[in-house]
Formats: sequence, C-alpha cells, structure tokens
Amino acid sequence: MPEPAVRRVTAVSDRQIAELAELLIDCVAGGAPVTFMHPLSTDRAEAFWRQVADAVGAGERALLVAEDASGIVGTVQLIFPPFENQPHRADLAKMLVLRRARRQGLGAALMQAAEQVAAECGRTLLVLDTATGSDAERLYARLGWQRVGVIPDYSLMPHEGMCDTTYFYRRIGG
Repeated sequence: MPEPAVRRVTAVSDRQIAELAELLIDCVAGGAPVTFMHPLSTDRAEAFWRQVADAVGAGERALLVAEDASGIVGTVQLIFPPFENQPHRADLAKMLVLRRARRQGLGAALMQAAEQVAAECGRTLLVLDTATGSDAERLYARLGWQRVGVIPDYSLMPHEGMCDTTYFYRRIGG
C-alpha cells in the first residue's frame, strides 16, 4: 500500500468533514485528551470540523490532512493568532492519527508538512501543548521541539482522570 499523502486543504468538503469527524471520534475513543470527552457523537464531531472549515475559509487556520486509499487517516492544524503583535507565530493543534495508522511515520510527516506550511505563511515560531507522557510528547521531542514545561491536572482524560500537559515551541525558517 502506498504511503499516505499529506496535503494542505484550503476548502473543506462535506465528505472531508465526515472523515475528519470519524478520525476525531477514533482518537477520543482511544483515550486522546483532545478537547472532547468519550463517547463523542458524530454530530458534535462534525460541528467541530464545520467550525474548523469556517476558520480555514477565513484564513485563520491552515488544515493539513494525510490520506490513503481509504480516506483521511491523519490531520494537523496551524492556528494563526489574530493579534497585531504576533504575526510571526502559529499554534499547532489537533495533530490526530487514526489508531490503525500509527507508528508508520505519519505523525512526523504531518509535523514536517505543518512546519513547511507555517514557513510559507511567514511564521517563525510554533507552539503546541500535548498530554504529558504521551506518544505525541515523545514524537515532538524526537523532532527537535523544545520542551517548556508541564502544567499539572490541566484537563480531563476522555474516559476518566486528570491529565498533565506539556508545552513545546519550535523556531522555524527566518
């Protein structure tokens, strides 16, 4: 099977919203603390992705997807802050990979593509947060992101319990 292709999406279709909703539901069901609690309904997941689609259309976010023959298997977003004093920065958010597609280099490919898009958009500083002790935390460190620190009990896990959050940054381009 060919490697999933990573690309930027500038207009999000209804089909893509449905596939992104399935991806989000899969990640939440698998325990990823990505804003939502388990069980996550399709309606709620699709509503979230419609909001993302609107922000993409308004130029407030960049959305990248990884696709294989079955459809979308991964995604990541760059959120561009609307503040006058931060035109150089973007927040990296919702880096998600279907559980069946993990440990195949897809997370690294999404991160590298996001850094390239950020540089193309004139951003030189990226920031993100992730669950402390997660596979994602190890990926970001391996990719050269700088760990800033940990906030204890930052959020709830999707099934139960609290989650510490680790913050990272990375300088790119410029």
